[in-house]
Amino acid sequence: MLPEASPFTPGQPVPIEFFVGRIAEVERLRSLVRAAANGRFKIGFVAGERGIGKSSLVSFVRHLGEREDAIASAHIFLGGSSGLQDMVRRTFDRILKDSIDKPWYDKVKGFFGEHVRKVGLFGASVELNLKSDELDSLVSDFVPSLRRLTVQLKDERKALLLIMDDINGLADSIEFANWLKSVVDQIATDNQPMPVCLLIVGLEERRQSLIKLQPSLARVFDVIEIRPWSETETAQFYEETFRKTAVVNVQEDALTPMVNFTGGLPVIAHEIGDAVWRVAKTALITGAEALEGIIKAADIIGLKFLEPQVYQAIRSPRYRSILRKIAENTLTSFRRKEIRARLTDDEAKVLDNFLNKMKSLGVICVENEASAGSYRFANELHHLYFRLEALRAKGESKN
Repeated sequence: MLPEASPFTPGQPVPIEFFVGRIAEVERLRSLVRAAANGRFKIGFVAGERGIGKSSLVSFVRHLGEREDAIASAHIFLGGSSGLQDMVRRTFDRILKDSIDKPWYDKVKGFFGEHVRKVGLFGASVELNLKSDELDSLVSDFVPSLRRLTVQLKDERKALLLIMDDINGLADSIEFANWLKSVVDQIATDNQPMPVCLLIVGLEERRQSLIKLQPSLARVFDVIEIRPWSETETAQFYEETFRKTAVVNVQEDALTPMVNFTGGLPVIAHEIGDAVWRVAKTALITGAEALEGIIKAADIIGLKFLEPQVYQAIRSPRYRSILRKIAENTLTSFRRKEIRARLTDDEAKVLDNFLNKMKSLGVICVENEASAGSYRFANELHHLYFRLEALRAKGESKN
């Protein structure tokens, strides 16, 4: 089938029309947004593994909120943020940019006044022009600034939703943790309506890191944990998505391995779905085509989602072979003794070095509650990738 006609969107947030499942999570998030629309400040933490669809979920809720709950919103990506100044600059700049095609843009632009400047080819876009001392003021006056902005928008919008995504760097910052706590405390003691919902998006370990730095944050967040898709939801996703742009049917012997190797992670589903689409020759996808697509997806997933240090480390043929043998088991945990029994002599000689290297890179970790010599994959994304690698190795050995 034509590659450009693929309904899958690998590497991008899921389009609203392809959103599957998550009814309970969507309702919880919408309840926070609606509370903000009634003047009550809410702060939530959307947690889940890499590839689980956190960004897509909050984006979906954001669009629903704008359409049905009369809110304004901004989705701020904070990857590589260098500190509080950079964080507030990105936040207010994104509020401006995400409003540019909305009816309330003039009010947002008016709020920022002379700090708005046109940029890009022919001035097609805008950005905030803020000096260092002005950014310092925004850090300390974040709450009053948001309050003034919501007042400016009150005739157009009932509340403001701010999504702070990809907080990996900030999660280890004591300044950010203390700043978050001060924002919550200031709003709580003002005794005034605050129609703002702040959603922080990240891995569960990032939330734990913030709590370790500022223990009071443990009771601050409304935590929404995103679970993997069930097998039924994964199958529904594939069946519905294949039929979105064409009448494509998936045979049972094709659907089963696709569901199995997806592991409930939407990011993997889009890569596998797109690869199978490109392999398929007709509108009836066979088991052989599905397996071929799954194997082709392995390289793409490794290049896109494995950390460069991990990808470099597993270029060693012996390390790669050990990982494949570990991942042949569908479980995320394994025991050193059982794996060693399946290795060649050359592989067994480097097993302990391999385990130490993978631990240092965060691929595996010690299973403390199990017997000695027990390990598990640190996240499902790594486990699924190496299962795909194991499948590919089997396919190559048959050729």
